Amino acid sequence: MGKITVETCDIEGLKVITPTVFGDERGYFVETYNYNDYKAAGIDVEFVQDNQSASKKGVLRGLHFQINYPQDKLVRVIKGEVYDVAVDLRKGSPTFGQWKGVLLSEENKKQFFVPKGFAHGFLVLSDYAEFCYKVTDFYHPGDEGGLMYNDPAIGVEWPITEGMEIILSDKDKVHEPFEKYQEKYC
Repeated sequence: MGKITVETCDIEGLKVITPTVFGDERGYFVETYNYNDYKAAGIDVEFVQDNQSASKKGVLRGLHFQINYPQDKLVRVIKGEVYDVAVDLRKGSPTFGQWKGVLLSEENKKQFFVPKGFAHGFLVLSDYAEFCYKVTDFYHPGDEGGLMYNDPAIGVEWPITEGMEIILSDKDKVHEPFEKYQEKYC
């Protein structure tokens, strides 16, 4: 039914997807995933699990990666607004260590495809946000690693506004810097 518009990014593999939205005075309809459309756009993966999280303003989740069971992710926001970030961790990639950020919101209905080999995280900009993501491998306890969200070696430009309190999980507070990641995994 609906078609998608796909924007490629400076970092190979990352894609920003904008679905077609059909709306009238009653509301709207949007097809959020159609295998054939995504395959035609170069995203030919099998998603095996859908996840959803809710967070309040200032929550920063990430930057997370899977160590032995990497996942492709297709992420979107169904309520509120987040700044979503992917960091290239693919060994030998010409963009290794570089990042891309995308504003995802219930209004723009954009999606962000993050392939295997990237760290991923997001910052909630609205008072409340609901975040949905499809993944290509199941959750494996103990397989998650993380990078410091504010590591200057990566240099993510998070849109942190004056007075915004950044809220991290205990796990996210102790992630290692990018330098340690390189010592361990490269």
